[in-house]
Amino acid sequence: MTLSRRNLLATTAAVAAGTTAAAASAGTAQAAPAGPGGRRLRTGFERLADGGYAPLSGQKVGIVTNPTGITRDVRHIVDVMHADDRVNLTAVFGPEHGFRGTAQAGGSEGRYDDPATGLPVYDTYLKSGQPLADVFTASGVDTVVFDIQDVGARFYTYIWTLFDCMEAASLAGKRFVVLDRPNPVTGRAALGPVLHEEFATFVGRQPIAQAHGMTVAELALLFNGEFLTSPVPLETVTMSGWRRSEFYDAWGLPWVPPSPNMPTPECALVYSGTCLFEGTNLSEGRGTTRPFELLGAEGIDGGWAAAANELGLPGVRFREAYFAPTFSKFQGKTVGGVQLHVHDRAAFDPVRTGIALLVTAKRSWDGFAWRSDNWIDKLTGSTQVRTMIDAGADTDEVVAGWEAELAAFRRTRRQYLLYR
Repeated sequence: MTLSRRNLLATTAAVAAGTTAAAASAGTAQAAPAGPGGRRLRTGFERLADGGYAPLSGQKVGIVTNPTGITRDVRHIVDVMHADDRVNLTAVFGPEHGFRGTAQAGGSEGRYDDPATGLPVYDTYLKSGQPLADVFTASGVDTVVFDIQDVGARFYTYIWTLFDCMEAASLAGKRFVVLDRPNPVTGRAALGPVLHEEFATFVGRQPIAQAHGMTVAELALLFNGEFLTSPVPLETVTMSGWRRSEFYDAWGLPWVPPSPNMPTPECALVYSGTCLFEGTNLSEGRGTTRPFELLGAEGIDGGWAAAANELGLPGVRFREAYFAPTFSKFQGKTVGGVQLHVHDRAAFDPVRTGIALLVTAKRSWDGFAWRSDNWIDKLTGSTQVRTMIDAGADTDEVVAGWEAELAAFRRTRRQYLLYR
């Protein structure tokens, strides 16, 4: 039997209905286990549910979420909320890849009724401004809730789904509530170039750093305070117990891939640097089991890994690697390149590493080329990285080119940080 996305959703309805009923009798979440220093981390959703959904009292609620919107015992929060009489959940809004996660990159699930809950699911992907505000109006909700796991990079599109939904909620006269989750690669610092406004796209709507070092609740406050023409009535439900220096695995939280090519927290760790290879003719590892950790192309040999290792970049080593992507660039062909092995996460700088790999790839392989549409400029936020590398700049020179703009963003960012 061949299943379409819609049929696949339908076949899960009976199972999901059973787990939803169990959720109603079992409570909203398992007790958080002790983490570093005996502290316990509670996500925004856990705190919302433990407080009886007080911020949503008397409201018709719609939620923007995806498969990462789960409890500690891996039940989806939509199923949990739907089964709880303390909250009136009336709609779901699905982003790229869909609410249940059945669509690949650049796809969504469309408009349908969720078989497990009967709730209407509205598609937000590629909608913004008044068209998205019209979706919120048509849904009849009073409050829009956002709960999606981010990965910490400017070009990961869920934070721009957040921005677009905040803007649309303002236009539609809706309240907006953000449920916070950890930045999986820590919130220690903002890194990398800052977007120039003329390069704004869905992989970067506003001038923030390439690795922003913020949680989604902090970003929501930043968006509301700095970038929205008409701020939305905003409430954030913060985490308790999280500290900025902590990586995702410090707490034993389950990892659900936020998108099909983000399978592990290790992938998220390197992504804000190696995603830059989407702007080149090299494979960024899509179609392998290690996307963004494997990089390569036909004709590359061990010389690239050797050149990268000679730089002595902190916290990372490079292995000569060969792989055959099952889709995307070089599908079905064996290519050569590197695999990143991060051995000291605290010392590792993903953005500097990504630049160093671009510099050494161009010098090591005469087949190197940027994508013809200059997608690299959209990813980095300006022409600066591309033109400096083309002019022969080394890693330190490229990084120095954005330091003044980054320092200004860090000063702005500091006003909106919620955690130590």
